[in-house]
Amino acid sequence: MDRVSLRATARIAADADGGLPLLVSDGPLALRRTRAAGPYTRVTVVGAMSAPLGGDRLAIETEVRDGARLLVDSAAATLALPGPSADPAAYDVRISVADGAVLRWLPEQLVSAAGSHLRMRTTVDLAPTARLVLREEQVLGRHGEVPGTLTTRLTVRRAGRPLFDQELSFGPGAPGGWDGGAVLGGHRATGQLLVVDPAFADKAVEARLYGENAVVSPLAGPAALATAVAPDALALRRLLDAALSELAPF
Repeated sequence: MDRVSLRATARIAADADGGLPLLVSDGPLALRRTRAAGPYTRVTVVGAMSAPLGGDRLAIETEVRDGARLLVDSAAATLALPGPSADPAAYDVRISVADGAVLRWLPEQLVSAAGSHLRMRTTVDLAPTARLVLREEQVLGRHGEVPGTLTTRLTVRRAGRPLFDQELSFGPGAPGGWDGGAVLGGHRATGQLLVVDPAFADKAVEARLYGENAVVSPLAGPAALATAVAPDALALRRLLDAALSELAPF
């Protein structure tokens, strides 16, 4: 029997005392509290079934309350696949981080398999003294295959004001030039690391290169953005890990 399209929303809420008053799994999005080093409460997203497929509507809602410190990661890469529906899949991540709270959002890669069509939207609302580390990595196609169609949008607001808003599209049907020298330059892995830290207001990050295929740029906000392209997921992670160590020691 063919699988029908899924509708699922997982929910997380974290308190300053390390508690998780809300930890709700749904459908393919299984949430597990896992052991963390240091002061963070850690939640790992575990895929309970293949998703997202065409037509699926998935979401994760996360609330980091006053003074909480939360790390969210995933047990494996997310694989976007063709599905029973010709409609694109949708994956929405909605995050709020309160005053004095810290969120490290560090999932594994998103892999866009041939024939898939996924629209991913991440929206973050930060209080004035909140801190954020957010990593996104996209791998365009499995080994030896062409990519699917992938559109991602990241929107971040701080104290109700826009801080960052970027949309990227890759694969069949994307605007021309996505694979050209001005965007990917033939690479098949791309990603970014966004760090928002009130400390940057006193000492802004300097723009600089990491090798030939990565750059760190200061943003108004105060924030910094590392962006990179690479031939594969491993090389991409090395670039972003170097930026993570430097920009987010907290």
